[in-house]
Amino acid sequence: MSHQIDVEVVHEVDDLAFHSTACPAPGVSRQHATVIPLIRPGCSPRPAGLMVPCAHVLRGSIQRLHESTSTGDPPMETTEPLLRLRDIRKSFGAVQALGGVDLDVPAAQVTALCGDNGAGKSVLIKCVAGIHQPDRGQIRWQGREVHIRSPREASALGIETVYQDLALADNLDIVQNMFLGRERLRHWLLDEAEMEQAATATLRELGVTTVRSVRQRAASLSGGQRQSVAVARAVMWHSKLVILDEPTAALGVTQTAMVQDLIRSLRAHGLAVLVISHNLNEVFAIADRIAILHLGRLAVQAPLIEFDRRRVVSYMTSGEAGTEARL
Repeated sequence: MSHQIDVEVVHEVDDLAFHSTACPAPGVSRQHATVIPLIRPGCSPRPAGLMVPCAHVLRGSIQRLHESTSTGDPPMETTEPLLRLRDIRKSFGAVQALGGVDLDVPAAQVTALCGDNGAGKSVLIKCVAGIHQPDRGQIRWQGREVHIRSPREASALGIETVYQDLALADNLDIVQNMFLGRERLRHWLLDEAEMEQAATATLRELGVTTVRSVRQRAASLSGGQRQSVAVARAVMWHSKLVILDEPTAALGVTQTAMVQDLIRSLRAHGLAVLVISHNLNEVFAIADRIAILHLGRLAVQAPLIEFDRRRVVSYMTSGEAGTEARL
C-alpha cells in the first residue's frame, strides 16, 4: 500500500527511513512508485502532503536549496584541466629550449599554441608526447602527476600526436596505415574485415566523406585526405587529447577547410585538441583558447575572446602585449 508523507521540518529528514523500492526505476513514474515509510518513535506521518521518493534525494534538494540561497561567496572552480604543465624546462647542451613553461589544455576545447620559429613549440609537444624528457617540471594528466617516458606511454594515457610529416606509409592503404603497429588478429591471422570496418566507422564519425575507399593507397590521397587519415588514426584508439603540428601547412583552401571541419568534429566529440599553427586566420577560426610561446617561455594564455590579431603578433614577436606590431 502506498503512503504519502508531508515533510514540513528539515530536521525530520533524519527521523525518516525509506525502503529501497521508493526510488522508481527508469521509466516508472513517481505516482506508481511504492513508498514505504519506516517511522521511528516520536515521528508520525502527516497525510495528504508531498510524496518523498527517498531520503537521500530530499537531503540533496535541501542542500542545493541552501547553496542557492546562500549570501556568501560563490564556490571556487575546482575542475582541473585535462593536461596541466608546470615549470617545464628542457635544454640541449647550452641551448635552453624551454625555460619554465606553464600550460593548461582543457577537455572539449581547441587550444592554439602559437609562437615564432624557435619559440619552443615543437619541443614542448614532444615532451608531452614522450619523445623528449623534461629536465624539470611537472606534467599533470586528469588531475594526477605522470611521467611520460615514451610515445607508447603517451598513447596509453590517451595522448596522440599528428606531426607535420603525418608518418603515413605511401605503399599501404588507409586501413593498413590506421592499424600500423596495432594490427588486430583473429586465430593468429590479420583480421582484415574487423580492421576495415573499424577504419570506415571512424572516418564516418569524423565526417570524412571524400575518401573513395578505405583500401586506397596513401600515395593516391590528397593533402587534406592524408591529414584526415592521420587524425582518424590518432582518435580511434580512445584518445582524449590530439596534438596537431601545423595541420594545414601546404594545403589548399578546400583542403584547409576540410581539416578545420575535422578539428571542430574532434571538439564536438569531447576531445581536447592542441594545435600548433602560424596561420592566424586558422587560429581565430577554430580555437577556443590561445597560448603563445616566446623564446622558450609562455608569454600568455587566455580565451580567444581576449585577443585580436595585433595582440597575438605582438606577443609572438616581443613577448609583451604593449608593443605595437606592424602587420
